[in-house]
Amino acid sequence: MFSFAWPWAALSLPLPWLVSRLRRSQRLDSAIPQLRFGRIEPLSRAGFNQSPSLRSGQWLLHLLWLLLVLALMQPQNRQDIQQLNTTGYDLMLAVDLSESMRALDFTEGGRRVSRLAVTKGVVSQFIAQRSGDRIGLVLFGESAYLQAPLTLDVTAVQELLQRTVVGMAGSATAVGDALALAVKKLRERPENSRVVILLTDGENTAGVVPPLEAARLAARYGVRVYTIGVGSEGRVPYPDRGGVRWVEMGLDEALLQEIAGLTGGGYFRATDSAALRKIYNRIDELEQSDVETRVITAYDPLFRWPLGGALILLAWLGLAPGRNGMATNRL
Repeated sequence: MFSFAWPWAALSLPLPWLVSRLRRSQRLDSAIPQLRFGRIEPLSRAGFNQSPSLRSGQWLLHLLWLLLVLALMQPQNRQDIQQLNTTGYDLMLAVDLSESMRALDFTEGGRRVSRLAVTKGVVSQFIAQRSGDRIGLVLFGESAYLQAPLTLDVTAVQELLQRTVVGMAGSATAVGDALALAVKKLRERPENSRVVILLTDGENTAGVVPPLEAARLAARYGVRVYTIGVGSEGRVPYPDRGGVRWVEMGLDEALLQEIAGLTGGGYFRATDSAALRKIYNRIDELEQSDVETRVITAYDPLFRWPLGGALILLAWLGLAPGRNGMATNRL
């Protein structure tokens, strides 16, 4: 559909006519030229004022003004409205990057791999299977950061996840801050579609927001939180200067269970890569809901056509042979 973005600019169309009437009413056309040019009468006798070329030039100037005003009105072609109905969730993934994610208590293909490496692989597969969901990514360690806002571009989220390294958000674990940040990004999304998947392997040891306070905030905004405890408790292998040493690690399962219970979500324990995959498969099977209907209107600007015509006409008026020198030749 054709329309103008600034139709009110058409009010400037009669501006040259108004200026001409104002000059004529003040008799400026006759008084001022006579003061400046002593040979105004010979010019008149030579037929300067009756020159056909001058009259045609005036019409061209009027056309030039019309084209410029049309360009200022910003003509545009509105494309057909396209409605996008999406069914799914707004999923915010909160992934722990604390130092404990270096632990080598997972195995893939008969070799030890870190908790983060397994998490990257399984979460990437989970993201790839989300059709119609918006995915966001929060990374946390000592602090929490929004790595990717909610988006349908799951490939971009996967790429950002693969680039993460242990410790890039600090060495401690701020579970409460991560959950609060995820809730903040979800609170204005449609109801019954807000989900946080919180994946951590440790206890809350940093941050300014207590985890249970963040959970109550999530419940207030209708955000369901699914918590996943990663890794084994007790003595686990940990990389150290090219070798491996055994360190004692714990997991606050009671806290993760309470967070899930307060928000109507669920708690899962992942002790190996197979269990982690089963957890994401179960979350993937949860009932989906319609989250929104969007209306997209695309505009194709057309101002370039009248503006281009005005520039061509202006160049022709300035460069056409004989048009500027015609009056001089008559002298």
